[in-house]
Amino acid sequence: MKLLSYCRMGETSFGIGKKDGVIDLGLRLKNKLPDKTISSFLSIFDFKYLERFANLSADFFYSDITFLPVIPNPNKILCIGLNYEKHRIETKRDVAGYPTIFTRFADTQVAHNQYLVKPNASNRFDFEGELAIIIGKGGRNIPKENAMNHIAGYSCYNDGSIRDWQRHTSQFTPGKNFPQTGAFGPFLTLKETIKNYKKLTIQTRLNDVIVQDAVLDQLIFDIPSIISYCSSFNCLNIGDVIVTGTPGGVGDRREPPLYLKKGDIIEVDISEVGLLRNFVINESEILT
Repeated sequence: MKLLSYCRMGETSFGIGKKDGVIDLGLRLKNKLPDKTISSFLSIFDFKYLERFANLSADFFYSDITFLPVIPNPNKILCIGLNYEKHRIETKRDVAGYPTIFTRFADTQVAHNQYLVKPNASNRFDFEGELAIIIGKGGRNIPKENAMNHIAGYSCYNDGSIRDWQRHTSQFTPGKNFPQTGAFGPFLTLKETIKNYKKLTIQTRLNDVIVQDAVLDQLIFDIPSIISYCSSFNCLNIGDVIVTGTPGGVGDRREPPLYLKKGDIIEVDISEVGLLRNFVINESEILT
């Protein structure tokens, strides 16, 4: 079962994504939730509660809605760097004893089928296909053996990176937070529908050419370790997002380098989770 956030006729809501369209849960549960968001739903209800809606007919076609980032305004987005061995090697980084963590701001995100924006400040706009975790049960100092119980589900993420700005100092933050550079969606695929996340494949395609290809069992720090570590220095809350890292093959480490440019179509495809598609435009096009 998959959830999505969307906008229709100026109204934001969330619902169940079916093959032929959307079941509007925001409308059906409006008297039971503080707002029509996935995070509000997760704070009150669970997977079993959703089953009563699963066989309803779709209220809208996908052509009737505009996708929003799965969690439009998460309290935290924690991103894990250098978490596949091939990517660590191509960046020539040392083996680390702990996860490399940086943050992305919620207002830098776009949704499925929306534009990723190459900033005027750089020509080194790179792709990073990743699996995102959405927290469904908050907690602090979560032990690894219990960590999977804190996951609501998974989604696709493209952590678009402005490589020269990322390297201005040892801190990644500037290169990871230009407006409209991180894509998130299209769905939150509920954890209960994924038997074993380690068997999921992740593939990034640029203009239909495969540029990244990996399996989730190749993560250096697995998902329970990531959740446990992140919760040790900060309290994880419902709706928080953890982006688990990108495989090798990023454009910046290719010979010659391969950066995103106007007109490109970039896709992140994770088996059983979804396919996130975005189109690239120049910042100057949205400023005029």
